[in-house]
Amino acid sequence: MPAIDPAHIPAKLFPVIDALCTTGAEVSRIIARGPLGQALGAGVGENSDGDQQKALDVLADEMFEAGLRGAGVRYYASEEQEEVLSLVEGGTYAVAADPLDGSSNIDVNVTIGTIFSIFEAAGDANASFLRPASEQVAAGYIAYGPQCLLALTFGEGTQLYVLDPETGSFALAEAKMSLPEAAKEFSINASNRRHWTPPVLAYVEENEAGAEGAKGRNMNFRWVGSLVAETHRILTRGGTFLYPSDARPGYESGRLRMVYEVAPMAFLVEQAGGLATDGTTPIMALTAEKLHERRPFVFGSRQEVERITELHG
Repeated sequence: MPAIDPAHIPAKLFPVIDALCTTGAEVSRIIARGPLGQALGAGVGENSDGDQQKALDVLADEMFEAGLRGAGVRYYASEEQEEVLSLVEGGTYAVAADPLDGSSNIDVNVTIGTIFSIFEAAGDANASFLRPASEQVAAGYIAYGPQCLLALTFGEGTQLYVLDPETGSFALAEAKMSLPEAAKEFSINASNRRHWTPPVLAYVEENEAGAEGAKGRNMNFRWVGSLVAETHRILTRGGTFLYPSDARPGYESGRLRMVYEVAPMAFLVEQAGGLATDGTTPIMALTAEKLHERRPFVFGSRQEVERITELHG
């Protein structure tokens, strides 16, 4: 039995999507065992960008690499790998992945996930990924939480699937997600407030003023620390997410990676009716110049993202 209902998947992309779903279901089972299995949250070193790797980061990376080898994937780029890996000579597609997003939350049973982006493979490994975000042919995330969920886009709307525990396969739950234009919630790491730029601080203070301020309505603050969890909440009920640049050394371009996190999430959000920018410029119009390039990221309900862009001048 395939790992996902093929009815709404383009035939030429089905082997790649099925491989991602098969591996995602396996990762979900490992996560569900928690401390009954191996120590998934144990630190095992650092990736090429200096971020600490957890045992599950490395394990998930190895699993997705192995799963994609038999799916017509020529190149695999991972947040956990310094360089692009060549999988199958003559393969049709290039897959970029953050194999385990939100790994700092492994030990506290908060929703974590896998983020992926698919391009048609180019002749050169790096050229397959260092290209406009608008050239993605598919993107998605798998959320490992109370339900194991898959959000997926091929450029004709954003679909939502649920891993059915009875069949072991992802079944379509929502054919076209719709993100509300207005928002009642916003997400940003408030511990960095003293480092924010004036436009970001102005936006947050505007929200904090609530019904008594210029906005004329109350806004709730949310922060999970898992991009997949934040994105799924926003796709489901609206909201705005900000991970901006700030004044700290190493944060001049934010912390999220364009290839592995920003571009695929922007594709998903915009296909659901939202907007995604770096504060001023639409993400889908941007091109990564380096494999592990970081980019400020603002996305969510259209009215809020437009307001943030306006504040940036």
